[in-house]
Amino acid sequence: MKRIGIDVGGTNTDAVLIDGETVLDAVKLPTTSDVMQGVVNAIGSVMARQPGGASPVDAVMIGTTHFTNAVVERARLERVGAIRIAMPAGASLPPMVDWPDDLREAVDPMSFMVEGGHEYDGRPLVPLDREAVREAAMRIRDAGIRSVGITALFSPLTTECETEAADIVRSVIPQARITLSHTLGRIGLLERENVTLLNAALQGLGEGTVDAFAEALRESGIHAPFYLTQNDGTVVLARVAAANPVYSFASGPTNSMRGAAFLTGVRDGIVVDIGGTTTDIGSLQHGFPRQAATVVDIGGVRTNFRMPDVFSIGLGGGSLVRRNGDATTVGPQSVGYRINSEALVFGGGTLTATDIAVARGEAEIGDASRVADIDPALLDAARAEITRMLERAIERTRLSPDPIPVIAVGGGSILMPDRIGDLDVIRPENFAVANAVGAAIAQISGEVDRIFSLEKGLTREICLKQAEDEARQKAIRSGASAATIETIEREDVPLAYLPGNATRIHVKVVGEMGGHDA
Repeated sequence: MKRIGIDVGGTNTDAVLIDGETVLDAVKLPTTSDVMQGVVNAIGSVMARQPGGASPVDAVMIGTTHFTNAVVERARLERVGAIRIAMPAGASLPPMVDWPDDLREAVDPMSFMVEGGHEYDGRPLVPLDREAVREAAMRIRDAGIRSVGITALFSPLTTECETEAADIVRSVIPQARITLSHTLGRIGLLERENVTLLNAALQGLGEGTVDAFAEALRESGIHAPFYLTQNDGTVVLARVAAANPVYSFASGPTNSMRGAAFLTGVRDGIVVDIGGTTTDIGSLQHGFPRQAATVVDIGGVRTNFRMPDVFSIGLGGGSLVRRNGDATTVGPQSVGYRINSEALVFGGGTLTATDIAVARGEAEIGDASRVADIDPALLDAARAEITRMLERAIERTRLSPDPIPVIAVGGGSILMPDRIGDLDVIRPENFAVANAVGAAIAQISGEVDRIFSLEKGLTREICLKQAEDEARQKAIRSGASAATIETIEREDVPLAYLPGNATRIHVKVVGEMGGHDA
């Protein structure tokens, strides 16, 4: 199967053309202010060098930072209607109470708290106040709001209140975009509600982004289905991704990790993805990113949904290098996508980490004569600081003192030494576009992570089978071929603090594309 993988970053837009497991071509272009034009340029570059009569592209996978940037920049967010079903127990802290003020103002929620929800053992707290939900829906409709987030107490255990409330809202606002918290988050009302409302605020942008990507592909002459990458190392049909844009958070680092595993054959290791502005570090487990098990902060908002265990430091190829007395600092400020005009080796006037690598003979980029007169003491001090930053980041990621492979990818990985502490560094072929490779080779997943009550004749085996079947159906709806689906994660954890023999079951399946139209 011939695929194009594209990863749109803040500094560069990378694209690869892959046939099976062979990388046919790869390009790295500066990200343009018009992101869609950058996608067109990248596709045109990889396709232009293909011989006449070459087979057509079967699919396009795109990784984008659009949705993360919207939250960080407090821009392009829709006003949302927030319905919390938790009264009278959940009245003390209203929706978005812990959001940064500027983000709350950008979303400008219309919030309602109604009676309903369930206890931790699955018993109803109080009956759902259907009339209150209907009244809330009418007020949301009259305010011109189309995106609605619904959160009910303990809905990961019992989804009844959320699904019934959604039916009521649709009867009042047929065109509403509705996000139900149990489809995204886990136990923890505020964190689950937070990710629900973030998702609702981004759904309009999701639809617009998918439409723009579709137009960019048509302009490029590509008529294959296209997918967006997710933060678990898989992809979903673009229209499915538009409904759940929060799953694209951190998809860039995830793509790099999947690409690193593909290019090296390493399934367990540490991946260091060095870009133009930041370095992302994460761990591979069985070829996929290790998932975070704790609360994750997104733009200052606490959430508890699926996210890779990845963190960033302010080090990249465009990082500014400064000397302040005896101290030498590298980053976190960066010239970013302007590196091709502002770095010394490209004729600019700013000393960057890339200039240090070229001056020390560690990379051949630009005009080395422009950095030949840099003070050797400054070169050594900057290199020592870069190495120190990388060593600390890698040690933070290690889970044991045992040796583990370190894979360096990304255009800025020229900054990584051949050995870091006691660990050998692998820099694979096509390392600079590992993120686009990861997008191109991604599979389609389905995942279930919720609490089952092992009562009324339900056994552990029956519940595991139910979860696996549900995960398979999710994968198929996202575009996976049923015949190729396999289970890659399957675990159950008894919850002693909950009655009813409660067990948390997590099942994840992956499969190849089924050829659905995007």
